[in-house]
Amino acid sequence: MNTHSKAKLTPLSRAEMLKRILGLSQPVAKVAKDFGISERCAYKWLARFRAEGFPGLYNRNSRPKCSPRTIHPLRVARVLALRRRKLPGFQIARSAKISKTSVSRFLRRHAKTLAALQPPPPLCRYEREHPGELIHFDIKQLARIVRPGHRVTGDRQHDHTPGAGWEFLHIAIDDHSRLAFAQLLPDQTARSAIAFLHAALAFFARHGVSAQRIYSDNGSCYRAHAMRKAVAALGLKHRFTRPYTPKTNGKAERFIQTSLREWAYAHSYAHSAQRSERLHPFLHNYNWHRPHHSLKLKAPISRLRLDMNNLLSLHS
Repeated sequence: MNTHSKAKLTPLSRAEMLKRILGLSQPVAKVAKDFGISERCAYKWLARFRAEGFPGLYNRNSRPKCSPRTIHPLRVARVLALRRRKLPGFQIARSAKISKTSVSRFLRRHAKTLAALQPPPPLCRYEREHPGELIHFDIKQLARIVRPGHRVTGDRQHDHTPGAGWEFLHIAIDDHSRLAFAQLLPDQTARSAIAFLHAALAFFARHGVSAQRIYSDNGSCYRAHAMRKAVAALGLKHRFTRPYTPKTNGKAERFIQTSLREWAYAHSYAHSAQRSERLHPFLHNYNWHRPHHSLKLKAPISRLRLDMNNLLSLHS
C-alpha cells in the first residue's frame, strides 16, 4: 500500500482508533479529534470494519469498475500491428481513427519504440586459425577475504568488513585453443599488467604457443605508455575492443564467468589465501580436463601440438 506523506491514518492507526471506539467505548467525536480527522471519516472506517473486518481498514483501489470510453482491445491490437510495420504515430492514428495522444500512450505502454522493433544485430563469432595469433586479456575485481563470511559461519551480521580491500584477477586466454592463464595481483596498475603480460607469455611459450597479438579492453593499465613500450619491446601487436562493447572480448568475459562459478564462488573460503591456493588446480583442470563446448567437448590442451616426450612435465 502506498500512503502519501501527509496521511492522517494508516491501517495500523485505523485499528488503534477503532480499538478506542469499540473496546474502550470512547466517543467517536473525541477519538476523531485526537486523530486529526473528521467525525464522518471515523464513522466511515467504523462501518467498513463492521462490514469487512480488518481487511476493510486497507485503502481500496480507486480505479473505476468500468470505463465506457476505453478504446476496444481490438483497436489497440490494430495500433500495435501498424507499429510493427514501422509506421510513425500520426499515420497509425489516421489509419486506426484514434487520436495521436492515445496512440502515443499505447506505444509507450507496450514499449513499441522504433528501436525496439529493430532486429538484433547478428552474432559475429570468430576464431583464429592457429594458437597464439590472438590472446585475450582482461581483469576481474574480487573482494579480499579477511575472515570467514556467511558462507562459512551462516551469520550475515558481520559480513561487512570495511577496509578489507580488493584483489584483481588478471586473465589471459588464447583465442584458438582456449588455453587460459590467470594470476591474483594486488592492483590493476600498468606495472601489474606488464608483469602479468610477461608471466602469461612465458606460460604460453612453455606450451608451445608463440604470441603474435594481444587483445584487451580500454582500461587505463592497457592504455598506459609503459604498456605500449612493453608490448613493442616484445614485438607484439596490441588491439583494443570498441568502447562499451565487452562482447567483442567475449572469450575473456566467458572465462571470467567460468572462473567465478567454478573457482572464486565454488567453495566457502575462510581467507583469501585459501582462494588463491585453489587457483592453480582450477586452471589445470580447465586447460587439461574440463570439456569445452566450442571445442566439441574437448579440453583446450587438445588443440596444441605438444611434444609427447615433454607431456609429463607439462601435466603437473
